[in-house]
Amino acid sequence: MADPQAVRAVLDDLRAESEALDGLVAGLGTQQWSATTPAVGWTVAHQIAHLAWTDDQALLAVRDPDRFAVELALAAVQFETHVDKQAAAGAATAPSALLARWRAGREQLQAALDTAPPDARFPWFGPPMSTASMATARLMETWAHGEDVADTLGVRRAPTARLWHVARIAVRARDYAFAVHGATPPAEPFRVELTSPDGALWTYGPEQAVQKVTGPALDFCLLAVRRRHRDDTAVRAQGPGADAWLSIAQAFAGPPGPGRAPGAGGGAA
Repeated sequence: MADPQAVRAVLDDLRAESEALDGLVAGLGTQQWSATTPAVGWTVAHQIAHLAWTDDQALLAVRDPDRFAVELALAAVQFETHVDKQAAAGAATAPSALLARWRAGREQLQAALDTAPPDARFPWFGPPMSTASMATARLMETWAHGEDVADTLGVRRAPTARLWHVARIAVRARDYAFAVHGATPPAEPFRVELTSPDGALWTYGPEQAVQKVTGPALDFCLLAVRRRHRDDTAVRAQGPGADAWLSIAQAFAGPPGPGRAPGAGGGAA
């Protein structure tokens, strides 16, 4: 049985992450909403529209899995094109309406996840999600797209302990990352040791594992959401499987996208 308190903790952090990004965009003028972000072809408005659409999809998966299955079938034809079309449609609306839509949708999703059974399983564009995993995925994506917005606005955001959720989902998605690249996942577990924003050590996997990934949690998370090239991070690998993972790591469902070129800084959508 999943821990309801664990779900509550993730939902509290999801709310905080959403509010942090809201604070970045709430006061923007029309030109800033139209500013091009590091994600090719995406403006700030596209980034927020994508989050609003994905929150809508998550809410549908929680409330009506059968209807979500129809959406999933549509998206499966060509996922990236489908995602881009939805982002473009949302970005075409007035910034005030888009912001209101995102706020309302994320509040509805928060409420739905708050009342869902902790051990429920919901369909998704990747593997099915538990209640906590769905909330974690929304936090991860909110933070990732928030990085694109921050990069565009020239804002350097201080990393927080909420990155623990992003790192955890990236570690848990290791085999998925290999699979979407058409590769067989390594059979053995890896050890991951990350230095958190406050200097503590976050660890995942068995201590005696031969293959290991180490580095700053912020760098690992940026790498896993494909907002930085591995050469621009201080993340290091020990072992061939771990080394291969750092080139393909991703914490999100769907195709990996082109990622970032070395030196390019902040995002793939």
